[in-house]
Amino acid sequence: MELGQLRALRELGDRGSITAVAAALYVTPSSVSQQISALQRHSAAPLTCRDGRRTALTDAGRALAMAAIDVEVALERAQQAVARFQDDRLGAVSVAAFHSVGLAVFGPLIAACGSADQPDVRLSDFDVAQEDFPPLTADHDLVLAHRLVGSPSWPRSVRVESLLYEPLDIAIRRDHPLAAKAAIQPADLQDEAWVAVHEGFPLKQALSVISGIGGSEARILHRINEFTVAAAVVEASGCIALMPRYTTNIRDHPDLVLRPLTHPGLGRHIDCLARPETLERNNAKAVLSHVRAIAMALTHRPPGV
Repeated sequence: MELGQLRALRELGDRGSITAVAAALYVTPSSVSQQISALQRHSAAPLTCRDGRRTALTDAGRALAMAAIDVEVALERAQQAVARFQDDRLGAVSVAAFHSVGLAVFGPLIAACGSADQPDVRLSDFDVAQEDFPPLTADHDLVLAHRLVGSPSWPRSVRVESLLYEPLDIAIRRDHPLAAKAAIQPADLQDEAWVAVHEGFPLKQALSVISGIGGSEARILHRINEFTVAAAVVEASGCIALMPRYTTNIRDHPDLVLRPLTHPGLGRHIDCLARPETLERNNAKAVLSHVRAIAMALTHRPPGV
């Protein structure tokens, strides 16, 4: 049984004729007859009978028409519940993020959602490769993800809300000879030892681009994905590392500085991924608005702060 079939039967009981039902439902009389005939095939008892020149309901038909009212009531209640859920600015919103953006965003987001009229955020961090971010939307309302410039776009199955573009800089010690340069060229890095991310993660591709331009393979001594840990290793070892300009916090490492590359223009897109229906909810839209504001503020603070 389908809702349209039940609705046609109920309307026939209320309106008394196929023609009247068709006019009320904005369909043809033939379409109404087909709906009722399809419903009849699922019933062991006759649902309609001839009453002169019109089609009327039998006792079984009237019983099923009454049951159709209960179905309509349940459907209306369900639709109202969904509408209230979508319109409610409160309620929990789960947010997942990769480490560096989580470090930069989670604290301010908790503060922004700290009042009684704001959504309740639930936070998680994930250290995954680019292709593993979209599946996280199955279990999290908002997923803060990153992809390197030139990498494949996000799949069409997720809604993509752009947050910011973040350049990649070189992190070095203040006493390193390259620290005196306002900007660093790839050729300057030929003999350097690197702290790099693991294979399969976006910044590894960026290092390969630098190596290709500089003309020699990068000499990688350490593989560390977490930038705060990498900063400590760079500070202790004298190695260098690629680090994002806005979401890296090196204030706890006063001996480190960030220097831009002259070329290529390496950077990453930081985006919010979500299932399309999630962003129909007011509470998810409210949290996304806070995330946008926080991301924008990151671009205006001094590097490393």
